[in-house]
Amino acid sequence: MAARARPSVVRSRVVAMVQTISAAQARRIALAAQGFGRPRPASPGTRQLNGVIEQLGLLQLDSVNVFERSHYLPAFARLGAYDRAKLDALTFSTKGRYTEYWAHEAAIIPLESWPLFRWRMEAMLKKYGPDAGGWVSANAPMLEWLRAGLAERGPLAASEIEHDSGKGAGGWWGWSDVKTGLEFLFRFGEVVSAGRTRFERRYALASTALPTHILEREISPSDSIRQLLSTSARAHGIGTLSDLADYFRIKNEPAKAAINDLVDSGELLPVEVHGWSRPAFLHRDARIPRRIETAALLSPFDPVVWERDRALRMFGFHYRIEIYTPAPKRVFGYYTLPLLIDDDIVGRIDLKSDRQSGVLRVQSAWRKADAPPGVAERVAPLLRQIADWQGLGDVLVVDRGDLAREVAGALGQGVIEPTR
Repeated sequence: MAARARPSVVRSRVVAMVQTISAAQARRIALAAQGFGRPRPASPGTRQLNGVIEQLGLLQLDSVNVFERSHYLPAFARLGAYDRAKLDALTFSTKGRYTEYWAHEAAIIPLESWPLFRWRMEAMLKKYGPDAGGWVSANAPMLEWLRAGLAERGPLAASEIEHDSGKGAGGWWGWSDVKTGLEFLFRFGEVVSAGRTRFERRYALASTALPTHILEREISPSDSIRQLLSTSARAHGIGTLSDLADYFRIKNEPAKAAINDLVDSGELLPVEVHGWSRPAFLHRDARIPRRIETAALLSPFDPVVWERDRALRMFGFHYRIEIYTPAPKRVFGYYTLPLLIDDDIVGRIDLKSDRQSGVLRVQSAWRKADAPPGVAERVAPLLRQIADWQGLGDVLVVDRGDLAREVAGALGQGVIEPTR
């Protein structure tokens, strides 16, 4: 009997024959690559959380906490309710599998990925370092004091260092100077994250905090960028040059060279997508599901939507977060989360965890113009799950947005008047 071909090989041969892909197929490919459409585990644990981070390649960090900090949300969207303490133990441990760096933006990344950003660290050092004549050059004594303090007492948070800032060093530096100095050293790769306490990052010297095999790994910029583009392509499933480059904020020219290499090796397959004006690339291991079944609210910094042009092209969803928009000028709300139902983004909901009152507030709810019927009935159980995950009781819906009353009705309650 002939040996059975490995599934990955069979899948590669099938997708290699595809020259043109429909827009609907592209959406399903992208969502499957991001971990949607699979049955959610009854009790997600460490293995499933590791799986999400491995599949995405990173979790973007953000400090806004009106509903929940951003890095917790991608795992909930894909797995359902899980213990956030388990994610903290994985991502903020000093001896764990993960660290932080400026990947897309500030992000949790696998520890093994840290050396892939050395080219970025070197570029930051060249642009902002002691020879650039800027802040770093003007504050060289303080940076030396920070290095010495971390060597002697680290890991430390900026607030801990600030208490002793300048003592015996010929000056007195405030928290903002200490924080700025630490962040420059972090970007240069001299300092790394040594976990967080109540979301405040603790800093340590890379030379003492990182394993020897990570510190000593040498990889060229071109090889690093090629590996990052490979991760990006796998996480996208399908995408244009700019899509794949943006995942790790790589400029188009070096990204183009890396993509050409990946095409030559057979990892990426050039394809056309109906309605897309630019060429696309399909990862050889991408799945093309017949359908995606899911209901999820996405963080504004979820990879599905963080590249806004891709979200518009793929889902017809124009998305801008309005945190920095003055309240009178906001259209949809302060912290609206895109609503994913099956293989389309069909609306947005602004959430607030009102911990003082013990309720989840739906500050507004909006449908997309072409949203199918029955959206509110899909949203209601999701909102109850979210409230329970957040340790909150009831869900209260504010009468703002063209979906709000339907959501309230599906929850079996009336709306509350918006605050004037």
